[in-house]
Amino acid sequence: MHKKSATPNRAFKVADQIQRDLAELISRELKDPRVGMITVQGVEVTPDYAHAKVYFSQLSGDIQSCTEGLNQAAGFLRAGLFKRLHIHTVPTLHFIYDQTPQHAADMNALIERAVALRAKED
Repeated sequence: MHKKSATPNRAFKVADQIQRDLAELISRELKDPRVGMITVQGVEVTPDYAHAKVYFSQLSGDIQSCTEGLNQAAGFLRAGLFKRLHIHTVPTLHFIYDQTPQHAADMNALIERAVALRAKED
């Protein structure tokens, strides 16, 4: 039995737990007015659990100030994770705006326009 097969699975479980706990911490305990309604889209943890990239999307508001607010609150959120997670090393958090929902909406608009144009031609 290889140890390497268990490591990625554990990393995915830790990342998933961090995602759930961060979503709860941000919505309930973070009081920064720059951080509005956000959704934690995903978390990527380095193999040594030292760092975690936290991808988020935002419903409305200034993306730049929200990202700054989250990155400034990273220490507070990390301390909150430390109380909830039962792992030796709680990663340093790095918040990154996830543009995937915006790209998906743009692609849907392009597809709808192409379908409407084709319907006019037929």
